[in-house]
Amino acid sequence: MDRPPAAQADFADELAAVRPDLAARYAAELPGARAAVLSRLWRGLTHDPLPWVAGRTGGRDGLSLRLTDGRRLDGPVPDPFATASYVTAVRLDETVYDDPARLMMDLGVAHSAEFAAELADSVASVALSRAGQPGSSVKWPESDWEWEQRVVDGHPYHPNCRSRPGFSVAEQLAYGPEHRPLVRLGLMPVPADECLVTGDWPDDLRDGDRLLVPVHPWQAEHVLKRSCAEGFDAHPLMSLRTLAVPGGPHVKTALSARITSSVRDISGYSIGLSATLSRFAESLSARMDGLLHFTRTLGAATADSPDLAAVLRESPQVYGDRVLPVAALATTELPDSPAWLADFARLALTAGLRLLELGVALEAHGQNLLVVLDASNTPVSLVYRDLADIRVSPARLTRHGVLVPELTGRVVTDDVTTLRRKLFGSLVCGALAGTAGSAAALRTALETAVRDLPRTPDLAALLEEPLPAKALTLMRLSPGTPGDQWTRLPNPLH
Repeated sequence: MDRPPAAQADFADELAAVRPDLAARYAAELPGARAAVLSRLWRGLTHDPLPWVAGRTGGRDGLSLRLTDGRRLDGPVPDPFATASYVTAVRLDETVYDDPARLMMDLGVAHSAEFAAELADSVASVALSRAGQPGSSVKWPESDWEWEQRVVDGHPYHPNCRSRPGFSVAEQLAYGPEHRPLVRLGLMPVPADECLVTGDWPDDLRDGDRLLVPVHPWQAEHVLKRSCAEGFDAHPLMSLRTLAVPGGPHVKTALSARITSSVRDISGYSIGLSATLSRFAESLSARMDGLLHFTRTLGAATADSPDLAAVLRESPQVYGDRVLPVAALATTELPDSPAWLADFARLALTAGLRLLELGVALEAHGQNLLVVLDASNTPVSLVYRDLADIRVSPARLTRHGVLVPELTGRVVTDDVTTLRRKLFGSLVCGALAGTAGSAAALRTALETAVRDLPRTPDLAALLEEPLPAKALTLMRLSPGTPGDQWTRLPNPLH
């Protein structure tokens, strides 16, 4: 039962060797890190369709979960949209738990041991991330990567918000954006005739008849197990594998490690569609009246392997001087204003629903979606990056007279449920909820934002039905089930 929390002690031992100056701060951050992960886990336990939860009953004082084996799990009244670490302990029968990993171990359900190890790693990584912060700063960041470095705890709702299995403490300090490193990317020479290339691959990443594919140093050491030629320095962004080149593009590298839910390689499928999707997105921008821009994919290449590939994208800062990821809004004072939050929600819903009506559902969570602010910090437009996980409906595009791009595979669907899940699950239950920070604040923002929106069937579904959200805890406890699994969260507008 003691094994998963040992990760916290293992981190402490490594930290004593590589950064002894952070050891005391790391230890001091552990209780808060446990509460942060336990709060995210409690969200999943209380809302995901877990097969071993027989029933849920509650009132004003808390919620009780009746398990199929007869045990009872008690905790506070859940707020599925809360971002604060409001769960400090829960009780399984007569035992109180403040550590999410120990709780999951003692629940003893299928795959709980593996999940407990990930939870323990997430706790340790959150504590390390918090320990490495320089303190509060009132300076408004000037560069895009500086905004990304301010997101310390990771995903606002995923229990594995900072889980990085396979990364040592030294590697987290060297590559994690919240630690503000400068990362030296390597360049792997590959014969051009062995590569799939789309878009315009730059001349400075060519060497005669070979392409020079940017490689993350962790990938080179642990997966490719090959040395790379010296490349260039870049600043890691929130996704860890995507880095900003000073004065240049963003480089998305293959990183075959599990970060939160997924292994971050780059498929040949996504490389093959990247140029087509980028051109299609540019055509959509012309229909959005300046509300929404898409970062262009400049070039993409793969050496016939998801472990050795890269995508070059333009920086979102081409669309303004004050452009920041929605996930970073929580690090500012802007969301504290109900009026500002309502304006932002109106902008985001107007753009997202208009595009959905046309036939495109965005994965508009706080990492992919960015907001452009004017000099008075009013939200004026949005920027979307990373088109790999959007969904495109040929039937809707045709209905609106939009030329259907030559796309195949998972991005293509006319299924209404799939399209709405993609947008509502990411935009409403992700970007907007994470910015609001609570069900009450989200309700206030949505009530104001939806008043003047066109009354489409998609808006009716948003107003009248429970909200779809990825069942993140269920997904980690059912590793044999491919793809996303979903739950339905209470609609704050009801």
